[in-house]
Amino acid sequence: MKLEKMKRVVVGLSGGVDSSVAAYLLKEQGYEVIGLFMKNWHDDSVTISNECPWLEDSNDALLVAEKLGIPFQTVDLSEQYQEKIVDYMFREYEKGRTPNPDVLCNREIKFDVFMKIALSLGADYVATGHYCRKGEVEVDSKPVYQLLAGVDGNKDQSYFLCQLSQEQLAKSLFPIGELTKPEVREIAAKMELVTAEKKDSQGLCFIGKVRLPEFLQQKLQPKDGLIFEIEASQDIYTKDKAEFDSLQEELAFEAASIPYAPEMGKVVGKHQGAHYFTKGQRKGLNVGGTAEPLFIIETDVENNIIYTGQGSHHPGLFKKALFVEKSEVHWIREDLALKNGETMEVMARIRYRQPLQKATLYQFENGLYVAFENPQSAITEGQFVSWHLGEELIGSGVIA
Repeated sequence: MKLEKMKRVVVGLSGGVDSSVAAYLLKEQGYEVIGLFMKNWHDDSVTISNECPWLEDSNDALLVAEKLGIPFQTVDLSEQYQEKIVDYMFREYEKGRTPNPDVLCNREIKFDVFMKIALSLGADYVATGHYCRKGEVEVDSKPVYQLLAGVDGNKDQSYFLCQLSQEQLAKSLFPIGELTKPEVREIAAKMELVTAEKKDSQGLCFIGKVRLPEFLQQKLQPKDGLIFEIEASQDIYTKDKAEFDSLQEELAFEAASIPYAPEMGKVVGKHQGAHYFTKGQRKGLNVGGTAEPLFIIETDVENNIIYTGQGSHHPGLFKKALFVEKSEVHWIREDLALKNGETMEVMARIRYRQPLQKATLYQFENGLYVAFENPQSAITEGQFVSWHLGEELIGSGVIA
C-alpha cells in the first residue's frame, strides 16, 4: 500500500497574528509547512521613522516558525515590489488616480512572484492569513475555484484578492477564513505565539509604518495650487438631464466626471499639490471657517486645482455609475463573464469594508458599466470595484 505524500504548503509569514495562526492550523491538518517571510522594502531614503518594521516583523515570524517547529527563510522581493507596486503607485498618483497597493500587492507579489518561489520549493499550495475562503464547484466537469467572503463580517478581506485568477486560486489556501479575529487571537494565545497580542499592521502592504502622504511627498514634488469651493446649489447639479439615444449613452453620462472650472466656485485655500489628494478626502485640507467640513469632490492634476464642497451630502460627491475599460475587466469566474450586450444583477463595492451595494453590470464592446441602485459617494479612479453573487466575489476591475 502506497502512502500518499504529505502535501507541502508555503505560508507567507508576515510577523502578524493571522499568518501565524494560519501556519499552526495547516500543521494541525497534517500538511508539511514551510514559513517564508517576504522582505519587500528596504529603501531607507523613504522611510519616515527610524523604526525598522520589517526587521521586527521578520524576527516575530522567525520566533513563530521556531515555536511551531517549521523551517523558515526570508526572501527579498524588494526589487520586484519597487517595480510592480511602488513605481506604479507614483505613476498613478501623478496622473491624479488613486491606486490600491494592497490589491496590487496580492495580484503581483504574494500570488505571483512569491507563489512562483514557493512552487519552485516544491510546494503544492501557498497559504496566507487572509480572512476569506476558497470554494470549488464543477463546471463542464472541470473544477472551478470560488473566492468566498470570510466568516468574520468585520474582517472579510476577499476584496483585497479581487484580482486573483483561477490559476492562482487553485494553488491557494486560506486557513483562517472560517474563523473570527477574536478566535484567531485566542488560538495564538493558547499556543503562546509571540504575535498573539500584536496590533494589526497599518500602512502600506509591507512598506511598514509609512503613512501614504509622507511617502508620496518624498517622490512627488510639491507645487502650490488653489482650493476652490463649489456650492451645492451650483447650476451644474440642477441642470435637466439630457435625452439619450441609447442606454450606453446614458450610462456614459452617469459615469462621467463633472467638468469643473474655477469660475464655478470661490477660492477658499491653498494646497501643495493636487496629486497628494484623493476624491472624498476630508482631512489634510487645512481650510477652516465653513459651516460644514469640506470634502474633495474633484482633483485636477493637470491644472493643479482641488475642488471641494461642504458636507458629506454634497451632490458633487455622488455618482450613480462607473466605467471599467475592457482591458481592466477581470473575472475570477471566467465561466460567468458577460458577453457584449449582456447584463447581470450583482452586489458591488468600491472600497474595502464598504457594505455591498445593489448594482447592475452592463457589458459593451469598449468595457463594462456598473450602475448602482443608489448613488455612491466618492467613486475614485484607479481604485477597484468588485462584484459579488451571494458570498462569492466573481470579478473586479479598475475604475476608469
